[in-house]
Amino acid sequence: MAEEPKAHEESDEDVDAQMKELEENPPDKLEDFPGGKAKYRTMGGSEADAGYDEGATAKLGPSEVRHFEDGSVTVKGEKVDDPEKYKGEPIPGGPTDPNAPGLPGEPSDSDDSSDSSESDD
Repeated sequence: MAEEPKAHEESDEDVDAQMKELEENPPDKLEDFPGGKAKYRTMGGSEADAGYDEGATAKLGPSEVRHFEDGSVTVKGEKVDDPEKYKGEPIPGGPTDPNAPGLPGEPSDSDDSSDSSESDD
């Protein structure tokens, strides 16, 4: 039974090495993140001494960026001139994906019947 904990430690060491590599070079796509035990590890460790803007999480982007419903963006409380600079690629099939199919029951962009009825008068 003394061998079991050692085998468990080796797998934890593998996960630690995988997380260290992930922290140094985070992937761009969600599907490139690790699976297995590493999937459930927190970047920087569970008891990280560094804040969000320090260490590995600093590579994910600034924490002071806030996005608002009207499309505006602030950084450190100040409105930016070019909000597009702080927007990422839309998630395929997500609500911001222009190529995503509409949801059942929602009007599509081609169903602008209100505009055509006003021009018939």
